[in-house]
Amino acid sequence: MPSLLFLLLAVFPLIAFWSAGRAAAERAIVHGRQACERAGVQWLDQSVPLVRLRLGRGPDGRLGWERQFRFEYSTGGEDRYHGLVTLHGHALVGVVGPVPVAG
Repeated sequence: MPSLLFLLLAVFPLIAFWSAGRAAAERAIVHGRQACERAGVQWLDQSVPLVRLRLGRGPDGRLGWERQFRFEYSTGGEDRYHGLVTLHGHALVGVVGPVPVAG
């Protein structure tokens, strides 16, 4: 019985970390897609691969996981650009990518 308890104690943090990563990726998709819609560009590939994971301090000073996701977009269908969504825990830190055209 004690070995089962130790196994659960070892596996639970891994499952929680994986689940938090998936939730962050879903939020990154929303933020990347919204940035593309605001800029009037095409969201490509419907995905946001994780490109950076590190421990860092958020805007509130708390230590937590900072995840950076890449997304791709196109201005006319013939080009391809990269954007980045950075999240600290659940909070959006920033989006680097398409800029709305003033007009």
